[in-house]
Amino acid sequence: MNSIQNPNIKAVFFDVDGTLISFKTNKIPESTVNAIKELRKKGIKVIVATGRSINSLDHIKHIDFDGFITFNGGYCMTTDGNIMFKQAIDSEDIKKLISYSEKSPLSFSLMYENKVEINDVNPEVAGMYAHLNLPVPPLHDKNNVDIDNVLQANIFLGPEDEEVFMQNVMPNSVASRWTPLFADVNPGGISKRNGIENFCQHFGIDVSETMAFGDGGNDISMLKFVKIGVAMGNANENVKEIADFTTEEVDNHGIELALKHFGVL
Repeated sequence: MNSIQNPNIKAVFFDVDGTLISFKTNKIPESTVNAIKELRKKGIKVIVATGRSINSLDHIKHIDFDGFITFNGGYCMTTDGNIMFKQAIDSEDIKKLISYSEKSPLSFSLMYENKVEINDVNPEVAGMYAHLNLPVPPLHDKNNVDIDNVLQANIFLGPEDEEVFMQNVMPNSVASRWTPLFADVNPGGISKRNGIENFCQHFGIDVSETMAFGDGGNDISMLKFVKIGVAMGNANENVKEIADFTTEEVDNHGIELALKHFGVL
């Protein structure tokens, strides 16, 4: 546990699914909404950090944020539409992914700045999108895939197969996950940590003045990087192990309690 009290926090970064949003209700608890309002009243920047695309955040845009780290750091944007950073996956990796899927059963989605496409829909894939309260993306045209502008891919394979797959099929990319169902694949060297670095530079904030909340494997890089990394009570065990503090679950006012614990609120 981090023993720092009353830290000089100037920016707080929040994962979305399982952190801001409850998997039980698909909503943001009122205590979290109020906590974010209080942070902004104090002049503290509040920034989303998610594996989602900017276009799949409509359900949280009723809250005022100061910026969005999306695609796990691969696409960073301020609320006024200024794109601070954007990096696509190596096109050779996308070619290999498509070629691999033509020979072996594999479902994957390709995520772009303004659209998401999927190569196959099975019950597992459909169930995952329902779990995230998102529509199943349209199937892509196998003969006309835009391989140069993919910002993130979702690969539906188990954790036990991930390392070998990435080494052989997408060696220039990096995988992270918050569920056994699929891995987020991003350009090599990209993570939510990079997104935090971009926003710290943009706002003139030092990393020693930052705090972050998360629950999944794709949150580990940012929780380790910030001054205070908080794991939700519903977080994966590997996330809790590296966090400075583990709070209550989303539905048990976990965000509000941690902010008060450290004297940020």
